Amino acid sequence: MRTIRIYQPGDYQTGDTFLLNEDAGQHVGVVLRMQADERLTLFCGDNREFSARISSVHKKKVQVEITAEQLVNRESPRAIHLAQAISKGERMEFVVQKAVELGVTSIAPIITERCAVKRQDDRLEKKNLQWQAIAVAACEQSGRNMVPRIHPTVSLETYLASRRPTLNFVLHPTAGKSWRDYDLTQTDTGLLIGPEGGLTADEIEQLLALDFSPLSLGPRILRTETAAIAALSVLQALGGDL
Repeated sequence: MRTIRIYQPGDYQTGDTFLLNEDAGQHVGVVLRMQADERLTLFCGDNREFSARISSVHKKKVQVEITAEQLVNRESPRAIHLAQAISKGERMEFVVQKAVELGVTSIAPIITERCAVKRQDDRLEKKNLQWQAIAVAACEQSGRNMVPRIHPTVSLETYLASRRPTLNFVLHPTAGKSWRDYDLTQTDTGLLIGPEGGLTADEIEQLLALDFSPLSLGPRILRTETAAIAALSVLQALGGDL
């Protein structure tokens, strides 16, 4: 039987009784229609899992009792920080979901010259909240007990001015260098992926000047969302947990 896993932020421990937050209560009480005495697993984002019993349900007001807790670390030994150029429609949501399933540590949505989105506004702030919610749902589904942070959307220039890992890759289809050309023993890794139309020559030149290492995934041009999955899988296979 499938275990129902719910993200419930907060500081709680065995023996505590409390109401789930509104989002969790809506999902448990209204969407899943769970009832009193049913069991679920909670996690708060610090690698602990909590066994819980539902003590009462009234629509989206769900009260639970914590019956046990344990440390369960399913995080990859390789910390991968993904900088992903925003793509159209549901493609960005797909990238966030799959990147979290593959163990990414954080995601920085960025705006590059060829992105369909050109400016930051209220819609992008709402999108960031939506992407963070998708990351939470992906953790619930995949068994992760740490929730990757979705950083606020910034321009490529702003992102490059921030602090980054020592080892940084940029996907570059014509680079002529694959993972075989690099020492991948460092565990803190940055990965930058361009939009559907690719990064411009000037952007590539700017990145290489800042010691980004060009990385090719083979002779074929991949869609941006495919490239994210492929690159993360390679990095995890070579030093992570795949």
